[in-house]
Amino acid sequence: MVQTVASIVTLFFMLVVVFVFGYVFLKSKERREYEPIKKKWYKVRTFYGASLIIVMLILTVYTLRELPYDQPVYGAEKEPVIVNVEAIQFGWKLSQSEFKTGEPIEFHVTSKDVNHGFGIYDKDMKLIAQTQAMPEYTNKVYITFEEPGTYEVLCLEYCGLAHHLMKSKIVVK
Repeated sequence: MVQTVASIVTLFFMLVVVFVFGYVFLKSKERREYEPIKKKWYKVRTFYGASLIIVMLILTVYTLRELPYDQPVYGAEKEPVIVNVEAIQFGWKLSQSEFKTGEPIEFHVTSKDVNHGFGIYDKDMKLIAQTQAMPEYTNKVYITFEEPGTYEVLCLEYCGLAHHLMKSKIVVK
């Protein structure tokens, strides 16, 4: 929804800019006194700039209503499975790696050594959840797997020479 709104607004303002440039191009052949033209277009520029700022502020407020994105995706009546995740060069320690379809899960992600990126990928290698794993800090990721299968956990932050080996599996039945 937000992407659709952003696309439409972007296209609208691109068209406005195209029409302004087209208008200026067509009128550029006429010889007229420069001072009145300059005053007129300063007004147009001020109006356009103010309109752009107002629209962007409205869009910002509208889209920020959906924050924070890291809120639980399960209802209050369901208790999540808490999974402690610890990143260690060059691997993941998950307290649990097998889950049921539709089961709400709350990953508590931290690191023992350096920053890592905790990314969960589906079978098509599409990123479905991610957060940072940082020493002495715990980030939370809320997810409910809707489809059974094997999901892969990869490090998204370069953490050393064996970064590419930092993988783990999550099985959803």
